[in-house]
Amino acid sequence: MTIVNKGAALPSELTLDDQVPTSLLELQRDGDGEEMSLKHFQRIWVPGPLIIGAGPSGLATAACLKEKGIPSLILEKENCIASSWRLRTYEHLKMHLPKHLCGLPLMRFPPEFPVYPTKQQFISYLDSYAKHFSVSPLFGMEVGHAEYNKNIGFWRILSNNWEFMTKWLIIATGENAEAIVPEINGMSKFQGRVLHTSCYRKGDDFRGERVLVVGCGNSGMEVSLDLSNNYAEPSMVVRDKLHILPREVLGISTFALSLRLMKCLPVKIVDRILLLCSWLILGETEKYGLKRPKVGPLQLKNITGKTPVLDIGTLSRIKSGKIKVVTGINRFMAKGVEFLDGRQEQFDSVIFATGYKSTVPSWLKEDFFCKREGFPKTAIPKTWKGENGVYAIGFSRRGLLGASIDANRIAEDIANQWNSNTNQLPQQLQSKNHM
Repeated sequence: MTIVNKGAALPSELTLDDQVPTSLLELQRDGDGEEMSLKHFQRIWVPGPLIIGAGPSGLATAACLKEKGIPSLILEKENCIASSWRLRTYEHLKMHLPKHLCGLPLMRFPPEFPVYPTKQQFISYLDSYAKHFSVSPLFGMEVGHAEYNKNIGFWRILSNNWEFMTKWLIIATGENAEAIVPEINGMSKFQGRVLHTSCYRKGDDFRGERVLVVGCGNSGMEVSLDLSNNYAEPSMVVRDKLHILPREVLGISTFALSLRLMKCLPVKIVDRILLLCSWLILGETEKYGLKRPKVGPLQLKNITGKTPVLDIGTLSRIKSGKIKVVTGINRFMAKGVEFLDGRQEQFDSVIFATGYKSTVPSWLKEDFFCKREGFPKTAIPKTWKGENGVYAIGFSRRGLLGASIDANRIAEDIANQWNSNTNQLPQQLQSKNHM
């Protein structure tokens, strides 16, 4: 795969059209639209869709487009595909869902893979997927600006010292672009280690330590379990109510079971069935400091996007006392924290399992995404399509299965527009004097 960094030559598979000016003086505003800076760009015309992000969503979209005979180009800011999986996940991570619900379109997982593939197996699958469909992203290409030009009907995407022109822009950067670390009173005074789960690699690094894990979603639960398995002493901050479900019910994936039931039953009824199964398998969780919301797990997911926790063994450690459940933090101290209930406790390290946020609104200069949440404004399940040829994949809060569905929808929609005229340069760009 070709790597393109700032100042590098354009790869041979992407050539400048003779009719397009090879350089352009571009005035670019900062995020507030006030300060102006002069930049020099190479302008590139992309005959097919341009995809931003070479994670599973971007790869799936490129493969679906290719199957329909439509070329595409992927820009990736890191130096590898699936950078979140390679660079920001811990060593012992496994898929939450069975492999038949996590495969990308047009290519299944190898049959020899276990039901729940490991991190390394999933990365291997993605590498094989990219190779099979001859997907070659341009690496080291971070997008700083994307804007639709109504006069010519094309998107202008600025990345490093290149300006890309395309009729279709596909945003595949996903929900988890930037780690969220909340500001808590006195945090700068704490003398121990402070990190986000994106920097956590293995529990053995914390052997013998008292570790506070802030957050009780799937990441917080799994990191706490990994710490406990490696002889650390984890305490997990639980501030909000949450649903914990068994990973399987009678050998069937809980998620797969819910999908089957929702084909013939209302969501409220399915929620009741899931909660009954959870009570029978896991028991009552409230007495361990894990209160459930009044709204069922699937309804809550639809309303807020909050995913229920699939238990992989953490709950049994909580019941045995090897993982402590604590309330929210009031303030940090030099050697530990003070909790909201007034208790003080010492810790060697603090790990924030507080999630991620989308960064799309910082560079997409259109009204497709909410600036605060960083998600498309269109309601689920229509998050995949905006106006003027912009699409989004991986923002439906339905994981890899949702991304695969969106990839097929996007490819089908673009295929319906694709003909001999759609990949031609607009007349305005065929003038050497156009700026």
